[in-house]
This record gives sequence, structure tokens and C-alpha cells, in this order.
Amino acid sequence: MKQIVLDTETTGLDPAGGDRIIEIGCVAMEGRKVTGEHYHVYLQPDREVPEEAIAVHGITNGFLTDKPRFADEAARFVEFVQGTELVIHNAAFDVGFINHEFKLLAQAGGPDFGRLEDHCQIVDSLAIARKRFPGARVSLDALCKKFDIDNSRRTLHGALLDSEILADVYLMLTGGQTALTLEMQQGNQQSGGLDIGQVDLSKLRVHQASQAEQALHEAYLDQLQEKAGVVVWRQ
Repeated sequence: MKQIVLDTETTGLDPAGGDRIIEIGCVAMEGRKVTGEHYHVYLQPDREVPEEAIAVHGITNGFLTDKPRFADEAARFVEFVQGTELVIHNAAFDVGFINHEFKLLAQAGGPDFGRLEDHCQIVDSLAIARKRFPGARVSLDALCKKFDIDNSRRTLHGALLDSEILADVYLMLTGGQTALTLEMQQGNQQSGGLDIGQVDLSKLRVHQASQAEQALHEAYLDQLQEKAGVVVWRQ
């Protein structure tokens, strides 16, 4: 499944109290690699951004004056995340704000997109971090320090930058970024390469795993599933 790492910036902490989303940033991952595909937008919230919020993300009222509204971007956003697995740090916060924006849009006579959970799966990297490091600080900055991830550009919060950083953090939380490369050097006997065309596959022995080995394998998959939430060998 394609993964989308998402972050938002808002005017405050409480959508029920009138706070709105002012920035959405997403980066895509496939095969545990960041692909370079992204979605990023600043949004006009139709309300003032308080000074205490500006101190966190640096997004001013003047900057947002000519930006689109959530209603203008909702369909494009839903299309980008449709059918994916969303990775969010403290997912309840961002999902709560997005669902509130969907609700306001429907109430104003616009499209009814339902809930974000209707379009994609949600993975909370904060919950994963708390389970892996019980009792420790697991903010994005704290995890960057723990995993030696460079976050020096993060002088202020920003949805796109934070989602890029979170992608690195999530990969480390769930086992690190891995890639399998198979190189076949046909006919290169001097370098020890093997020409697969010279191998009689019918004479290769097939070794079946013992019951004990299968039990160890299943236990290992249980550990992976606890950390990552998804194990491809079980799909």
C-alpha cells in the first residue's frame, strides 16, 4: 500500500472552538522509500491567526490573504490520499481538524466527503513511538535526536518540512529504510558472478522449514506487526 506522511498547521488547538487548518503538507512513500511526490498547500482560514500560533509556525495573516480555502482544495486533497495509508504524528489532532473541515464544507452545501478514515487507513507514529520508548519523550524533535536525524532546518513548524522529517523518523521507528538489490553477472567467472542460465534448477534441493523454524518465523512477524502495523508476508 502506498503511504502518505501528513502534517498540518492550524490557527490553534481546538477546531470546535473555531480554529482552522492553514497548511497541509504530505510526502509519498512506496516500498519504504520517499518517492518525491508530494502535496502542499497554504489555506485562507477566514479568521485571524493568533500571535501565539504565528510564533510556532511563522504563518502570518498577511501571507494567507490570497491563499485558497479548504473548499477549493478538498477534492484534490482527497484524491491524493485516497486508498493510501496515512502516517501522522499525533493523528487524533490532524484527523480531527481535517474531519472538521469536511463537516464545515458539507454544512455549507459543498461535497460531503465524510471522514478522512473513509478514504484511507490511519497510522499514528506517536503511538508507535510511545510503545517502543515507554516513558521517554517522543516528540518529533526528540525522535530526531534519538535517531540522529538532521532537523536543523526546523527553526519553525511547517507542514511540508515536518512531514519530510517524519518520513525519516517513521522509517527508523519501524525498522529502518531497507532496499534489496539483486545483481546477476552472467558469465563473469573472474569476479565470482554466476550465470543463472548454466544452473539446472531441477537439481536444486528444496529445504522445508521445520515446525520449530516456522514458530520462530511467526514470532518474528508478530514483533514486526507490533512495530509497523503491517507485515507484507501476511497479506
